[in-house]
Amino acid sequence: MNVLTYLIPISLILGGLGLAAFIYSVRTKQYDDPDGNAARILSDEWDDKPKQ
Repeated sequence: MNVLTYLIPISLILGGLGLAAFIYSVRTKQYDDPDGNAARILSDEWDDKPKQ
Protein backbone atom coordinates (compact mmCIF):
# COMPACT_ATOMS: atom_id res chain seq x y z
CA MET A 1 0.00 0.00 0.00
CA ASN A 2 2.97 2.30 0.57
CA VAL A 3 3.81 2.10 -3.13
CA LEU A 4 0.68 4.14 -3.87
CA THR A 5 2.21 7.13 -2.09
CA TYR A 6 4.86 7.12 -4.84
CA LEU A 7 2.81 6.03 -7.83
CA ILE A 8 -0.07 8.50 -7.49
CA PRO A 9 2.09 11.66 -7.41
CA ILE A 10 4.30 10.31 -10.22
CA SER A 11 1.27 9.60 -12.39
CA LEU A 12 -0.19 13.05 -11.68
CA ILE A 13 3.11 14.71 -12.58
CA LEU A 14 3.44 12.74 -15.81
CA GLY A 15 -0.16 13.49 -16.72
CA GLY A 16 0.40 17.18 -16.03
CA LEU A 17 3.53 17.15 -18.20
CA GLY A 18 1.59 15.55 -21.03
CA LEU A 19 -1.19 18.09 -20.68
CA ALA A 20 1.31 20.95 -20.62
CA ALA A 21 3.00 19.63 -23.78
CA PHE A 22 -0.37 19.36 -25.53
CA ILE A 23 -1.41 22.88 -24.51
CA TYR A 24 1.97 24.22 -25.67
CA SER A 25 1.60 22.54 -29.06
CA VAL A 26 -1.91 23.94 -29.50
CA ARG A 27 -0.85 27.48 -28.52
CA THR A 28 2.11 27.45 -30.93
CA LYS A 29 -0.36 26.52 -33.71
CA GLN A 30 1.28 23.23 -34.63
CA TYR A 31 -2.10 21.74 -35.48
CA ASP A 32 -3.22 24.58 -37.76
CA ASP A 33 -3.03 23.63 -41.42
CA PRO A 34 -5.40 25.79 -43.47
CA ASP A 35 -4.59 24.08 -46.79
CA GLY A 36 -4.33 20.65 -45.29
CA ASN A 37 -4.99 17.28 -46.79
CA ALA A 38 -8.01 18.54 -48.71
CA ALA A 39 -5.73 20.34 -51.17
CA ARG A 40 -2.87 17.86 -50.97
CA ILE A 41 -4.99 14.90 -52.01
CA LEU A 42 -5.82 16.56 -55.33
CA SER A 43 -2.20 17.35 -56.18
CA ASP A 44 -0.29 15.23 -58.70
CA GLU A 45 3.05 16.36 -57.29
CA TRP A 46 3.52 13.24 -55.13
CA ASP A 47 2.36 10.53 -57.50
CA ASP A 48 3.23 6.93 -56.71
CA LYS A 49 4.25 6.23 -60.29
CA PRO A 50 7.73 7.43 -61.28
CA LYS A 51 7.99 9.78 -64.24
CA GLN A 52 9.65 8.43 -67.37
